[in-house]
Amino acid sequence: MEIHILSKKKSILNTYLEEIRSEIIQKDRLRFRTNISRITQFLCYEMSQRLQYHPVEIQTGLGIKKTEVPDQDIVVCSILRAGLTMHQTILNCFDQADNAFISAYRKHDIHDASKFEIIIEYLACPNLNNKTLILADPMLASGQSCWLAYEALLKYGKPKQLHILSVIASKQGLDYLENKVPEETHLWLADLDPELNDYGYIVPGLGDAGDLSFGIKLQH
Repeated sequence: MEIHILSKKKSILNTYLEEIRSEIIQKDRLRFRTNISRITQFLCYEMSQRLQYHPVEIQTGLGIKKTEVPDQDIVVCSILRAGLTMHQTILNCFDQADNAFISAYRKHDIHDASKFEIIIEYLACPNLNNKTLILADPMLASGQSCWLAYEALLKYGKPKQLHILSVIASKQGLDYLENKVPEETHLWLADLDPELNDYGYIVPGLGDAGDLSFGIKLQH
């Protein structure tokens, strides 16, 4: 797996990362979602440089311009619900892509909140054979939900290439995925954090991206 961490380079991206992490600024849900979208644009731009391209000639009103455009069939899949904050932005960048959606959530032990299992319930997906799959998972914590989602998607075909887009990942999640996904996978991160706490949240992280985007959910 090839890992790309955008925050290693100084850019305006760091401002958006600062704001989604700030427990004061992130209380504004609209601003939080907007900053996730901005970060996703950076991820898409960097990722687009690894796609395959083919030459085209464009007839303008004054002449012909030669350029190159992507020639890959793309499927964008978001892991619900937090992935919705990234999905439309990815689709705005790759506007001819097909779409898939999969739900993955933590079912916590009622006696010990630090124990949980990942549950996959809803899945809608087109044929993935020989497609380029973009899997959006904003917070790559343990890496289990991302891997289980990818594994579930394989029943719809084998992608030619896998790109995983995440805003923040933990080192543990990164190590977990590296031993699971195909070797040629690309993982695109805005930032990488060192650890998880006892409840499986990224530290220092930012909290629950789904709750911060859409409101607190009831546990069941």
